Amino acid sequence: MVFSDNVLKPVRSIGGFYAMALDALVAMFKPPFAWREFFLQTWFVARVAVIPTLLLALPFTVLVVFTLNVLLTEFGAADFSGTGAANAAVTEIGPIVTVLVVAGTGATAMCADLGARTIREELDALRVMGVDPVHRLVVPRVLAAIVVAVALVSLVSFVGLAGSFGFAVFVQHVTPGAFAAGLTLFTGLPDIILGLVKGALFGMAAALIACYKGMSVRRGPQGVGNAVNETVVYSFIALFVINIVATAVYYTSTK
Repeated sequence: MVFSDNVLKPVRSIGGFYAMALDALVAMFKPPFAWREFFLQTWFVARVAVIPTLLLALPFTVLVVFTLNVLLTEFGAADFSGTGAANAAVTEIGPIVTVLVVAGTGATAMCADLGARTIREELDALRVMGVDPVHRLVVPRVLAAIVVAVALVSLVSFVGLAGSFGFAVFVQHVTPGAFAAGLTLFTGLPDIILGLVKGALFGMAAALIACYKGMSVRRGPQGVGNAVNETVVYSFIALFVINIVATAVYYTSTK
């Protein structure tokens, strides 16, 4: 019986997560939409995520540019440093930095908030009154995370390119014109769209995981703490899985 419970518990959790995700997808198109909750969550996630995102974007981008420029200098092709910086900032660094911050700040706050409401039986009270918690609480949070993630991807890409330009030109003495000319050599509109789609998928996955863990909390305050920790871990795992799949699908379809 113990073995059976240990096997079935993860299966139930996965099934419950996908059931809630499908309910949220259907509820997105059901009126009325909770606009006030959506704007509050969007402002909250943006407020707690902007500064950490910018602080992470610069060192991530500079590290990639520094490593790439050292290699290009050895080959005598330092003028192509802008090409690698643009591709890395738009398709990889922007989405990854964004989801790390969104998962570490916004998603954990969502999980803690819903977890506290769960143990106070507020969600059960909503169900008794005929209000669907998924439609009222989950959908605005998921859409808010998507909007903020897409906006942050654009911001990180811009800041990353600006930081790469300054580091490459003033520290590694790359010609400014050559750096700027290489930005669009391999990076175009499809790559920008890929980065934005990745950000949207990352934000959606982090918010869905946070909402599910918060709404399935058990064992009081200790359960809320455990749910917050699990939200971060599962969001990071989802990040790498989605990143690999999206990148593979994109490059397979464009070749």
